[in-house]
Amino acid sequence: MNIVVGVTGGIAAYKTVQLVRLLIKAGHEVTVIPTEDALRFVGLPTWEAISRNTVTTSVHDDVAKVRHVALGQAADLVIVAPATANTIAKMTAGLADDLLGTTLLATTAPVAIAPAMHTEMWRHPSTQANIQTLRERGVHILGPAEGELTGGDSGPGRMREPEDLFADALALLAPQDLAGTRVAISAGGTREPIDPVRFLGNRSSGRQGVALAAEAAARGARVTLVAANISADVLAAAQHPLIEVRTVGTAAELGEAMQDAAASAGIVIMAAAVADYRPASASDQKLTKEESVLDRIDLVENEDIVAGLAASRPDGQVIVAFAAETLTDADARRERARRKRERKGVDLLAVNLANAEHGFESADNAIEVIGEGGAVVASGEGSKREVSRAIWDAVLNLSQHHSSL
Repeated sequence: MNIVVGVTGGIAAYKTVQLVRLLIKAGHEVTVIPTEDALRFVGLPTWEAISRNTVTTSVHDDVAKVRHVALGQAADLVIVAPATANTIAKMTAGLADDLLGTTLLATTAPVAIAPAMHTEMWRHPSTQANIQTLRERGVHILGPAEGELTGGDSGPGRMREPEDLFADALALLAPQDLAGTRVAISAGGTREPIDPVRFLGNRSSGRQGVALAAEAAARGARVTLVAANISADVLAAAQHPLIEVRTVGTAAELGEAMQDAAASAGIVIMAAAVADYRPASASDQKLTKEESVLDRIDLVENEDIVAGLAASRPDGQVIVAFAAETLTDADARRERARRKRERKGVDLLAVNLANAEHGFESADNAIEVIGEGGAVVASGEGSKREVSRAIWDAVLNLSQHHSSL
């Protein structure tokens, strides 16, 4: 694929060298278009060496080949990383006073930007309005992440890591094999209130479910994402024109939202970690030790949401469940997953080992997908976006098998 990487004047430009390297190693043709300010952070020889292509900032070079529009016309994807507040404002206004600006106006390929700036600049109403305008025009907004910034500050505004942007780029180049499909996905972890300040919950961050939603949208699906207690920075990865987010808190709320979303979906994925039990009643006042009630909370079992969805599914609907296990013995883990798949009546069950390196609250995951007859039909390990691709490939393989019968 022909990928144009625009680089603008921010300290995060040094990260983009690694992004270009990853794209080249993956076999893509990469042209880097830096702004003049960007060259103050990373010099032109570095960009030419890493991309293996001539690099210029001027619209007056290579005039005979009409380079100022040819690069955009030939691109399969344009990524601007880092994208400063100034560049975002120029893109919104349609300014084209350099080679990057003309390329962005000349391309019909997908465009993605990786914002990078101080928190105050990111939160400024002008920047937020510009981001909203670009999003409405179909520009993919990749981040920003939250973390340490230049000068010792910390907060939202940090450019996402090169490996994450690389995964995003691959997703944007993904085949549209889910186009026209409606998908319902649950993500996060439910919370069952004990009183106004306490709840029964779990450690699910929602990252895997959000990654599944983002991957489905990248492949053309229209997604309803039912999000249970997911932080704003994690949920930001689900900002996509094809994704509708519905926020819920408890298992009962999640069950109701999923029943509604599943009614019109061809594929249902239950990636949320749902509390098995809830307090029989929740106090409207904070419970205290003096009242001696915290050590004797009565629990009642929550409804098995995915089993209910499977029992009432329309013909042809594919349902995928998740199971987080701590069993380190792979055979024992698979056997438990096989029993759970049969008991719940789902088509596929993705089982993952939950430990310090994978699963809850981790950026990475490792899964095996159990299918008909208890067979392991797919596996995946790596970032949760990479794992989501393996899961969707398994779902599509199953759908194609069903359609051929």
